This record gives sequence, structure tokens and C-alpha cells, in this order.
Amino acid sequence: MNKDHETPERTRERLRQEELENNPFGHMNNGMGRAQYSLVDLVGSLGWKGTLVLIIVIIVGLIVANIFK
Repeated sequence: MNKDHETPERTRERLRQEELENNPFGHMNNGMGRAQYSLVDLVGSLGWKGTLVLIIVIIVGLIVANIFK
């Protein structure tokens, strides 16, 4: 698809992806602030390592909650 005929939604997504590639850690705080709007923004801004850490923290939290229940 030519950039001249690109829809506004595709343009926003392309720009967001370029920003994530160029500055992955600077965008993390913005993604956490926008997490109230969408989990996709949070996970997208964290990348795969941050998402893995988030999942591990949730699992450990659930295990600890079940132990002290």
C-alpha cells in the first residue's frame, strides 16, 4: 500500500511501531501510563522481555497468595 493512500489508522500504527523500534525503553513509561486504556499498549511498549517479567510476577503473586490463604 502506498503511503499516499495509507489510512490514518495504519499511519498511526506504523509510526507507533517505528517509535518502539527506535526507543524501546523511553516508551515504556508512556505505555504504563496508557495501560488503563489497553493491555495491548502496555505489552507492546514492554517488548517480549518486559512481558515475560510481567507474567512471571503475576504467577509468583498468585502462588504467594495461595500459600498464605
